[in-house]
Amino acid sequence: MDIEELTVKMHQFVSSKGWYDSISKKPQTPKNLAISLVLEASEVLELFQWEEDVVDKPALAGELADVMLYLLQLASVSNINLEEAVNKKLSINYHRSWE
Repeated sequence: MDIEELTVKMHQFVSSKGWYDSISKKPQTPKNLAISLVLEASEVLELFQWEEDVVDKPALAGELADVMLYLLQLASVSNINLEEAVNKKLSINYHRSWE
């Protein structure tokens, strides 16, 4: 499954919960999605608190999936082609000095 297909599935899920409705108590605005993305990323970090390696791999997989879902949604509602953005950033990074 590619990014586009995952994005469609993510939108189907969010729509099924009514979170895109204008009266939703969970408005899917770029700001709210960015906040949720950071919160989920913090949950990834929490799994490593006091450990060098992940102890609960299924929990890590679930949290990484949450991060990816918010990332896909934030990119989509912000009209950003994530695949193009990643490729562009990789191209830029190849020419950066990492010293």
